[in-house]
Amino acid sequence: MRTLTIVEALREAISEEMLRDERVFCIGEDIGTPGGWGGAFTVTKGLEEEFSHERIIDTPISETGIAGAAIGAAIAGMRPIADVQYGDFLFCMMDQLANQAAKLRYMSGGKLKVPLVMRAPVGATTRAAQHSQSLEGLFIHIPGIKIAVPATAYDAKGLLKTAVRDDNPVLFFEHKLLYGAKGNRAEPGALSPVGKVPEEEYLIPFGSAAIRREGRDITIIGKLITVYRAMEAAKILAEEGIEAIKEFIEKKKGEYVRKEPE
Repeated sequence: MRTLTIVEALREAISEEMLRDERVFCIGEDIGTPGGWGGAFTVTKGLEEEFSHERIIDTPISETGIAGAAIGAAIAGMRPIADVQYGDFLFCMMDQLANQAAKLRYMSGGKLKVPLVMRAPVGATTRAAQHSQSLEGLFIHIPGIKIAVPATAYDAKGLLKTAVRDDNPVLFFEHKLLYGAKGNRAEPGALSPVGKVPEEEYLIPFGSAAIRREGRDITIIGKLITVYRAMEAAKILAEEGIEAIKEFIEKKKGEYVRKEPE
């Protein structure tokens, strides 16, 4: 059992899935440049050395082009993982996602599958209005698209592997303030959530929430970074005699550490 950051867990999930299935490939802006950033937040860093340029594909700055290529490849039997540098740019490909990728399986009576993963960083930071929106609440209302919103390294890896193997389009949202507080791409105010991640294979199924803390008086629901905000709120409530949810994380030297994976 190792301790990984969310970035490390995501990178490991991508690598393992690409090794497991030759149909899996990555496509996006600045993800395959030798010695480069590995995307806007370093998630694919080093994968260009592990895999060929035919499987780590750099694209022009064209979100509609990325979406069209990824959706077409998925329909043709591949399993693309598309990197959207900022979730805000999903709006550039809205018709392709909402009316094409999400609906083709319905419209073909199940004959067509669209096994596409679209990774999208979200969350308010200092990067201005077109780089700071949280769109998961909007997309969850679009029939045909599945949504994943991990808050821990354990969940990030398990959910991403599940997403890659799903036969439907999955929007995989990652909060920018959970990528870590260190490194050249760190955001001001970022947390550094690290957690234990098994070395052996595991998947986390879609459709169920994780209970982080058990209480008796009130339920608090969180996703992405709001899981940590909810835990902080639960501590404040506990001081007032209101038990919301049982401790699941602890803070050590400025880092949030998950005690044990469920």
